[in-house]
Amino acid sequence: MTDSPASPSPLADPHLVFDPAPVPGADGPRDIVVLGATGSIGTQAVDLVLRNPDRFRVVGLSAAGGRVALLAEQARRLRVRTVAVAREDAVPALREALREQYGAGEALPEILAGPDAATELAGRGDCHTVLNGITGSIGLAPTLAALKAGRTLALANKESLIVGGPLVKALARPGQIIPVDSEHAALFQALAAGTRADVRKLVVTASGGPFRGRTKADLADVTVEDALAHPTWAMGPVITINSATLVNKGLEVIEAHLLYDIPFDRIEVVVHPQSYVHSMVEYVDGSSLLQATPPDMRGPIAIGLGWPERVPDAAPAFDWTKASSWEFFPLDDDAFPSVALARHVGELAGTAPAVFNAANEESVDAFLKGALPFNGIMETVTKVVDEHGTPATGTSLTVTDVLEAETWARARARELTAQDKATVEARA
Repeated sequence: MTDSPASPSPLADPHLVFDPAPVPGADGPRDIVVLGATGSIGTQAVDLVLRNPDRFRVVGLSAAGGRVALLAEQARRLRVRTVAVAREDAVPALREALREQYGAGEALPEILAGPDAATELAGRGDCHTVLNGITGSIGLAPTLAALKAGRTLALANKESLIVGGPLVKALARPGQIIPVDSEHAALFQALAAGTRADVRKLVVTASGGPFRGRTKADLADVTVEDALAHPTWAMGPVITINSATLVNKGLEVIEAHLLYDIPFDRIEVVVHPQSYVHSMVEYVDGSSLLQATPPDMRGPIAIGLGWPERVPDAAPAFDWTKASSWEFFPLDDDAFPSVALARHVGELAGTAPAVFNAANEESVDAFLKGALPFNGIMETVTKVVDEHGTPATGTSLTVTDVLEAETWARARARELTAQDKATVEARA
């Protein structure tokens, strides 16, 4: 039998679902706070709630502040108590958009503003579940706030777990985190069929992105438009580029290790172009249990918001009367070195994952602005990780450690990008 973890994971155990302290309205619809409301995850969550008013009630929304008209419309349709925006300069436009949405004499929702607004909203004790759909490591503080407040955390912001894994795990009670990534929602469900001791390996599937089958040399000249043309999923630009480099898959390997306490050498990535099978668990008796649906994030979101109950018709189902082909291929580590590098930083632990993630975010931004070639993304990230050296590790890790490591990694990535650009221009 394969060695099993020494202790069960404190996170996302489908056999032990966290039940927070009673909150107002607990006997009726489940009260929800949605962070990142105007993004891809947030808008789909709002759609799910509006279709299931008997199950869910949104009491608070947060967003960056760039789409105030949409945020105001969501606030009115959901009749939320509080709206939060990270950009304080967006408040006048938001207030005006709310006035346009609400009738004369109707009270407008409370407005929170500033870089800590989402964290304040997540830490309030007037909801059952906080859905963290923020993109990037800025989601760490709201994640920690929700856990401290005793809320169930539906986690779509994988970066907060990646960069602050020990901090998150130290706060989370058994079952308090329900993963919303499609891959981890799939593993979460498949793990319900057995015990951790019976797990041989976790198999995380990857669509392969828009460049599946291409060599490293083929990727040298791809454009931003090429990289944003994902074949199966509609996502924001950062996540879409991460899917093209397969950085997202590397992050998901680290996330799976942290969520389920499965060693890295027992977490495998396979390419599955159709994106029907979202992940698999292989048990010691040779059985593999998979979770499959057509590509649609409303299913994982419904698991995050509704577990342990399932939401009827949350997402489309397969038509089994129609023929279809499902393919699986090994990962090309030469063309896509991001997964191997992510395993490396995951094993280093400490601040190494934060450095990896921050350097990648800066490099993706540079690529989107035309300042870095596609292959330059991972080349830059690798250099930053190598220069980082021995990270702060173990139980001594603090939020300050994470923030300092991220600040250094972002600055170093920008320096390397500027150097590469200068070299290219000099040769031209």
